[in-house]
Amino acid sequence: MVKETDLKKPQLLINRELSWLEFNDRVLKEGLSGQLPPGERLKFLSIVSSNLDEFFMIRVAGLKQQQAAEPRKLDPSGLIAAAQLDLISRRTHKMVAEQTKSIKDVLAELKKYGFSVLSQADWTDRQAQFLQQYFTAEILPLLTPMAVEELKPAPLLAGLQLFIAFTVASGKSKNSIVVVPVPGLLQRFVNIPTEKNTYVAPVEDVIAANAQVLFGNDRVLSTAYFRITRDADIAIQQDEAADLLNTVAKAVRERRRRAAVRLEITPDADTWLKKWLMRFLRLRPQDIYEIDGLLDASGIMKLIDILPSEKLKADDWPPQPARDLIDTDDLWTTLKERDVMLFHPYESFEPVIKLVADAANDPNVLAIKQTLYRTSGGSPIVRALADAGRNGKEVTVLVELKARFDETRNVNWARELEDAGCHVIYGIAKFKTHAKAMLIVRREQGRIRRYAHLSTGNYNDRTARLYSDIGLMTSDPDITADVAAFFNLLTGRSETIGWQRLTIAPTDMRQRLLDLIEREIQSSTPGDKGLIMAKLNAIQDPAVCRALYRASQAGVKVLLNVRGICCVRPGVKNVSDNIEVYSIIDRFLEHSRIFYFRNAGHEEVFLSSADWMKRNLDLRLEILFPVRSAAIKSRLTDILKTFFADNTQTWQLQPNGSYKRIPPRGKKIRAQEKFFKEAIAAAAQARHIKPRFRPLTRPEK
Repeated sequence: MVKETDLKKPQLLINRELSWLEFNDRVLKEGLSGQLPPGERLKFLSIVSSNLDEFFMIRVAGLKQQQAAEPRKLDPSGLIAAAQLDLISRRTHKMVAEQTKSIKDVLAELKKYGFSVLSQADWTDRQAQFLQQYFTAEILPLLTPMAVEELKPAPLLAGLQLFIAFTVASGKSKNSIVVVPVPGLLQRFVNIPTEKNTYVAPVEDVIAANAQVLFGNDRVLSTAYFRITRDADIAIQQDEAADLLNTVAKAVRERRRRAAVRLEITPDADTWLKKWLMRFLRLRPQDIYEIDGLLDASGIMKLIDILPSEKLKADDWPPQPARDLIDTDDLWTTLKERDVMLFHPYESFEPVIKLVADAANDPNVLAIKQTLYRTSGGSPIVRALADAGRNGKEVTVLVELKARFDETRNVNWARELEDAGCHVIYGIAKFKTHAKAMLIVRREQGRIRRYAHLSTGNYNDRTARLYSDIGLMTSDPDITADVAAFFNLLTGRSETIGWQRLTIAPTDMRQRLLDLIEREIQSSTPGDKGLIMAKLNAIQDPAVCRALYRASQAGVKVLLNVRGICCVRPGVKNVSDNIEVYSIIDRFLEHSRIFYFRNAGHEEVFLSSADWMKRNLDLRLEILFPVRSAAIKSRLTDILKTFFADNTQTWQLQPNGSYKRIPPRGKKIRAQEKFFKEAIAAAAQARHIKPRFRPLTRPEK
């Protein structure tokens, strides 16, 4: 048994950033898999790039800030910022090289199916002529060449934009560097007309091939493509709601001018250009990534839509009707009788949309309250809330303006909702509201009844088809009273109150989790060992990690299914022998947070919007809510067991921080496929259910 003080040793925790890179490597491995159709491989290879973009903008940028301000500060795993940056650079360079090669391999495979991404060297004379005409008509009017060395002040080179750099020789002056931004409005790949096959050309190649027209008699000596990643780790300090809209808008604009943290560039770029960019951007050699292939690989996602055959893509798994609503013709009546669980994306998100839309037009509904963290561009949820406001309902919406990279969209939604007569809260001072909650207040037969929807995921109809999440609809008086109190906390109260069923971060959630783990320790005996099962996105909070180590030492079996970051180090002798950590990477992004505690046979299951991260437990408003329905509790327990039984898409965390793929043994089990088939079976069964006949009664006054 290791002493309590020894559990605080940094070597017992895996570094957060390196753990995240291991997650992105698992995504990459899906892109490398020959078992997947080419279109699905391209999807994962594209996600690798979009993941890295955000990682560099936030995590690497934050480490660079720390290196400048507190160079000797240690992270929980015992590493200073400089050491982390060095390890990140080495790991990421290797990852990008693998990704680039795999993209080439997939594109080469697609040629067998009549689909080709043609580089400039591959064009026939006829194709080059077409692309020249396309360039003149569609691209040239949008281009802005910039002599970057000569312009004072130097022009802004925006982050995540693709640039083409030319070294140009002039007969009258010294050679110069001219940079041409590739306009973001242009389609990433230009379709080349053909009778049979599908040919496309990268737009940057089309520009580079025809760029001489920009320079008149000057001669182009060399051409290179590059892309900059800038620091986007801006903390919004403004606490005054009256000014928050302008503050957020200003912060978004400021991102364009933040320091560079990464440069991606073609490997054959002129040495003079490379040196100038490094000096101009103040970057070191370890920040430079030479890409021998397509830059901005996140753009290859665009290719999937134009593949010539559906056989080149993954089979469609459309969402099915919700199992708990199959025999329901009146949602209000159903929720008065029982709780309803929604399992997205296997089950449709439509009931959530319908709940808000029906409430907006129901004369018996008096009020709707909702949190919005991330939602879609044409959100039906926001439209329904606006309708409710115009219909005279009391509508209160907390729109979290500080949701990173969704700030602009959320500002627009906030203004639209205000114009519709809704009360809009722009967030809470010093905290992000990450909780997913909705409350509907309805008058029924002379009394007030409340209905709630709580979820592990966002109110986003688009990501609800891509992310695996759990939603709960209920009219449970204890839970709905707590949800009402939560909204009162958001909109007016300055202090928390005693909660009946909900647990809230940042005030109580960490302690509640520690208490649940401690209870499992106390109830565990040699003959009746405790069991904790948790599925979530990330585990990093040191106090929770140490509590899990104590549970392991007490003989409690700890099964963790963590999609991304996991700082818990399993399999350490006398510390974490009883901890196993798994991770599933499959077609849907695993986003749900489900927590099971055996509790000496009195099983408890919780759902949450929060991961076990310091930021969630200290810096965000989050909700942990219990599942009280025996049927739903049983179903969630079976879902957890299925996740841990998966032997097709599962990786296991090793004590050294690496992951090893679980080899199939016996019958192959793929959790996501099993859930989809179960949803289809439930929907098919519903078609054979005999109709229920309800007598009509006098309408409520």
